[in-house]
Amino acid sequence: MLPVVTAIEMSKADKAAIEELRIGESRLMELAGSEAADIILKALEKNDNPEGCSFLVVCGKGNNGGDGFVVARHLLNRGATVDVVLLCPPETLKPVNREGYLILEAYRHHNEPLRIFHGIEEAIDSITETGYSALIDGILGTGLRITQAGEALPEPIASAITLLNTLRHNSDALIAALDVPSGLDATTGLSASPAVIADLTVTMAFLKTGFFFNEGPLHCGDLHTAEISIPRFIAEPVSTLLTDGEFAAEQFIMRNPAAAKHQNGKVLIIAGSISSTSSMIGAAMLAVKAALKTGAGYVCVSLPLTHAAAMHAFAPGAVVIGRDLDVIAEKARWADAVLIGCGLGRDSASVSFIADLLQRKEIAANKLVIDADALYALALPDLSSLSFGFSDAILTPHYGEMSRLSGFSVESIACDPLDTARTYAEKHRVNLLLKGYPTVIAAPSDPVLLNTTGTDALGTAGSGDILSGMIAALAAKGATTFNAGAAAAWFHGRAGDLAGTISSIVSAEDILEAIPSAIQEIFHIEE
Repeated sequence: MLPVVTAIEMSKADKAAIEELRIGESRLMELAGSEAADIILKALEKNDNPEGCSFLVVCGKGNNGGDGFVVARHLLNRGATVDVVLLCPPETLKPVNREGYLILEAYRHHNEPLRIFHGIEEAIDSITETGYSALIDGILGTGLRITQAGEALPEPIASAITLLNTLRHNSDALIAALDVPSGLDATTGLSASPAVIADLTVTMAFLKTGFFFNEGPLHCGDLHTAEISIPRFIAEPVSTLLTDGEFAAEQFIMRNPAAAKHQNGKVLIIAGSISSTSSMIGAAMLAVKAALKTGAGYVCVSLPLTHAAAMHAFAPGAVVIGRDLDVIAEKARWADAVLIGCGLGRDSASVSFIADLLQRKEIAANKLVIDADALYALALPDLSSLSFGFSDAILTPHYGEMSRLSGFSVESIACDPLDTARTYAEKHRVNLLLKGYPTVIAAPSDPVLLNTTGTDALGTAGSGDILSGMIAALAAKGATTFNAGAAAAWFHGRAGDLAGTISSIVSAEDILEAIPSAIQEIFHIEE
């Protein structure tokens, strides 16, 4: 899995590379600029012959501008035409950045196709008349901190960002951001006003957390990581990792050819309800079918027995039991993982039933997936302390449910879901899967995992019930609930991707049917 770092973690890695590994700052900058130039040219499909291409590079005062100077030089060396706009007086540049600038000044003495402008006013007439292949943002780097979205930036930075966005809007030129789009907080993904809207971002060494949250996905475009000789070990331990197919595959434990059904993951699902005015048996059906399609060898579901026939028709492979607590407790001892919550209801009788379940040692000591209405019950003051007693449990809230659990507003959670999930998991000593994009999976002490598979196809009723059933199946087959949650999120997202070509019309049933394809894909198995 790839590390995803905060701005502070990146700064520490930079410092350690320079001080401990003796990698000079100018060497790092040279590698950053060279790699970025290669990536930008490949994006333009001009890596073999960029002659005839024209580039605008806008450079700020810091190391991001220093990277821009190196990019400009490498583009010139390939035969491109380059315009550079420097937003500060050259004498204010620190030595490593001034060195890059002076090299470009020396290039001008050799009749290279290079123009250097000092400030936007000097450049504006010339650059608005030039057709560029790409606009390169070297204005601000990872040091920017945004306290609230829409925070104003000072001049001339604001005007330079506006200029880049305007040129992009009025032409076919793409914007390539160096390290992070200027105006974006590299840690939180909050954006200032204005902020660069990049078509691609060439980030240095490691992905940044801000790329995935808040306005980050809207501003970064395609993400590319430049190898600049900062080894991963110098950044460890990292606090966040990005899940991938390899990780998901490792958590999917294959059946032993000689094993019987009860040796391939036994799941107990306590879900579904019916009242005089409504039925939520569908939630139980989706969770059960998802567990079966994710490879559970044996699935038992507790639901009102009046709906047993409907469940058997939908999922013939499932065993159905009623609501007797002693029978459920016996099945919990039998099960390898237990799922509680999907469609159980929120009336007082349902809440009391959930409370009785969560206090049963047979359930609390098992691998436990807590979702939906069980989360509602767990958020009540009388039950909130129960999570401390679970052996290996994962809670799977969306932002609204997380608000009830934590007491924080949905808005504050959305601003920093990473820290919200991490803090709650540590405080309550429980695993947490916070649904959203990206999905955040936190544990009391492990690095936080981010999952970015999936599209708006997952935004349909029943999708969460499917995810919970998948988590329960992977946990029953042998994974911890933390790893099962992260892997199930990956497979669930891929199932959403594969469920239909038009994501906005994908249903929960479509996602169910795509689960085997998502799993087979990762193992390169033909259907």
